[in-house]
Amino acid sequence: MSRHFKTLRRILAGQSDQTLRYDELCTLLNRLGFESRQHGSSHRIFYRENVRELLNLQPRRDGTAKPYQVRQVRGIIIRYRLSGAFLREGSDDV
Repeated sequence: MSRHFKTLRRILAGQSDQTLRYDELCTLLNRLGFESRQHGSSHRIFYRENVRELLNLQPRRDGTAKPYQVRQVRGIIIRYRLSGAFLREGSDDV
């Protein structure tokens, strides 16, 4: 089971809103087809074709993702059904 698959499962289960590392969240979004642009020193804005919302993410001082941003990501993954093939196969392929 890949690290990305485990991260996705933790996000969807709501088990890691407080402890998920910011870099893990960014990597997963890239694996799910999001592109990003650096905006300022720590903000990253993620966007994806056919997803209307932009995700504006910024890490906390300890390097973890902000819990409300993890919830936003979870909502978009569910709303747009972005995890389908990824979860079925449990692999790195998206």
